[in-house]
Amino acid sequence: MGSSILFKGLVLLTAALIFVPLAKRLYLGSILGYLVAGIIIGPYGLGIMGADNHELRQFAEFGVIMMLFLIGLELEPGSLRRLKRFILGAGLLQFSLTTLLTGGMFFLFGFSINASLAAGLGISMSSTALVLPTMKEKGIEHSPSGEAALSVLLTQDVAVIPVLALLPLLASQSSPSPLPGWLHTLSIFAAIGVVLISGKFVFVPFLRFIARSNLRELLTAGALFIVFSTALFMEVVGVSPALGTFLAGVVLAGSEFRHQLESDIEPFKGILLGLFFISIGAVINFASIAIMPGKIAGMMLAIFFLKSSVLFMSGMVGRLSLDQNLLFTVSLTQVGEFAFVLFTFMNRLLMIEKSWLDALLFITALSMMVTPISIFLAERFITRHMNLVEKGEREPKVEYQSNPVLIAGFGPFGSTIGRFLKANGVEATILDNDPDRVELLRKMGFKAFFGDATRLEVLRAAGIEEARVLIAAIGDWPINAELIAKARKVFPQLTILARVAHPVQAYELVEKGEENIYRETLDTSVRLGVDCLVKLGHRRYSAYRSAQKFLKYDEEAIKVLAGTRHDEDTHILAAKELIRIQEKLLMRDRAYNPTLNDHAWDSRTREGNE
Repeated sequence: MGSSILFKGLVLLTAALIFVPLAKRLYLGSILGYLVAGIIIGPYGLGIMGADNHELRQFAEFGVIMMLFLIGLELEPGSLRRLKRFILGAGLLQFSLTTLLTGGMFFLFGFSINASLAAGLGISMSSTALVLPTMKEKGIEHSPSGEAALSVLLTQDVAVIPVLALLPLLASQSSPSPLPGWLHTLSIFAAIGVVLISGKFVFVPFLRFIARSNLRELLTAGALFIVFSTALFMEVVGVSPALGTFLAGVVLAGSEFRHQLESDIEPFKGILLGLFFISIGAVINFASIAIMPGKIAGMMLAIFFLKSSVLFMSGMVGRLSLDQNLLFTVSLTQVGEFAFVLFTFMNRLLMIEKSWLDALLFITALSMMVTPISIFLAERFITRHMNLVEKGEREPKVEYQSNPVLIAGFGPFGSTIGRFLKANGVEATILDNDPDRVELLRKMGFKAFFGDATRLEVLRAAGIEEARVLIAAIGDWPINAELIAKARKVFPQLTILARVAHPVQAYELVEKGEENIYRETLDTSVRLGVDCLVKLGHRRYSAYRSAQKFLKYDEEAIKVLAGTRHDEDTHILAAKELIRIQEKLLMRDRAYNPTLNDHAWDSRTREGNE
C-alpha cells in the first residue's frame, strides 16, 4: 500500500490538513505549514513518502508548472504601468545590484564566472508565490511596503524570460547540448517568439472556438492543453518547461479570457501552490548539507546580509518610511521559487555539481521557511512600535486631547462611526497606525493622530482619562483585544464599545465581562433582510420591528453560547435550541401586532401587491 499513488496522495493531503491549520493558528501563515509538512513526510524526514522522492518530484514539477502559469496569468500590464516609477527605480536597482554582489560571493566560493553570474541571477529573485499570499493574509498588501514589494516582484517576473533564455549562453563551455551556446540561446529566443506569436494567432482563437460550446469545463481543459503543450514544446527545445507555462500565462493575461480562466483555476490554485511548497520542504537533503555545513552557513548568512542590504537601499530609493522599509526588506529577503527552476536548469547544463545543487535548494527552501515568521515578527514588534522619527513633520505627535470619544482604528468600520459622530456635532479623537491615512484625515478636518493604541502613554496623550467612551475599532483582532484588555484594567470607569468580526471574538469578550459588543456585519445583514421582506410584500414597520426583536434575541444568544463554547456538543445543542426559541418568539410577536396598526407608521402600498 505504501507505494500506491493513492496512498501517497492521501499522505500529502493529510500532512497539509494537519500542519497548515496549526501554522495559521500560530499566525505564521499557511506557507510555513506546507513547508513543515513536506520536511516531515519527505524522504529526508520520516520517509512516509518512501526513500526515493521521484514521485514527489513529479508532483512538484506539476505544481511548479501550474504555479508559474498562474503567476504569468496574473501579470497585469496595468500594474506595470501603475508602478513603473518604482519598477524602473528600486526594482531594477534591487535586481541588478543583488545579482552582482551575490555573484561575486559565489565566485569567492569557487564557482566559475559564468556560474557565479547565473547563480546570482537566481538568488536575486524573491518568491511571488509566498510573499503576496502572506501579505494578503496579514492584510498589508495595499500598504506602502506591499506596493513596493509588488513592484520588485513584477520586475523579477519580467526578468525571468531573458534570464532563462540567456542561461545556455553562460553555459556554453559546459553545456551537454550539441548546439553552440549562442545558437542554443538563439533557438530559445526563437521558441519564445513562437509562443508569443501563437498566443495571438493560435491560443486566443482556439479558446474562442472552445468558448462557443458554452461548456465551462471545456474552456478549463483548453487552458490546460495550452499549458501542457507549451511546456512540452519548451522541453523539446531544451529549456525549462516552467518558462513555457509562464509565457502561456503572460500571453493569456492580455486576452478576454483572463478573468474566466482565473475563476476556473482558482479552486485548484491554493492546493497546487501547497503541493509546490510541500515538495520544497521534501527536497531538503540533510545528509548532503552535513558534508559542508560551514560553507552553507556562511553562504546563507552572506546571502541574507547582501540581499537585505540591497533591499533596504532600494526602499530608501523608493522613499519608504523606516517602518515600511523594514517590512519591505524582511518580506523579500528570501530566495524565490524561480531559483528552483534556475538551479535545476544549471545542473542540467553542467554548470554546478549535484552537491552544490542540493546546497542551493536547501538555502532557498530555508529562506522561504523563515519568511512567514520574519514577516510576523516584523509586523508585530517592529512596525507596531516604530515611532517614525524621520516623518515627524508629516505625522504630528499625539497632542493632549479632551474629547468625549476616542476612536482607535479608522478603517472602513471606524471611519463610518467617526463621520456619523461628526455629523451630529460630537468631536472624537482618532488614533490610527497608518501614517498616510492619518495625514489624509487631518486634511479633512478630523483630529487624527498616528500612534499605537495599545501603548498607555499614547492613550493618555490622546485624552483617554477625560474621555467617556472608547470605540475599539481596530481591524486586527489580537491588537484590538489587547487594547480592550489594557483599557478595561487601567481605566475601569471608561465605557468601551468593542468591534468584533465574528461570534468567537464576541464570546471571548463576553467571558471577560464586556457588555457593549458590536459584530461588524450583523446590523448590515439584518437591514438587508428587512429590505428583502419589504420587497416580498411585508410592511416596513412589521419588518423593522421583527429585525429589532431578532437583534435583541441574537445578543442574548451570544451571552448564553459564550458559556458553552468550550464544550462542542453542548454548544451545538444550545445553538439549535436558541434558534428554535428565537423562531417561536418572532412568530408570537408577529401574531400580537395586527397589520392594521402598521398603517399609522408606514402607509405606503405593499410592493408585492401593486
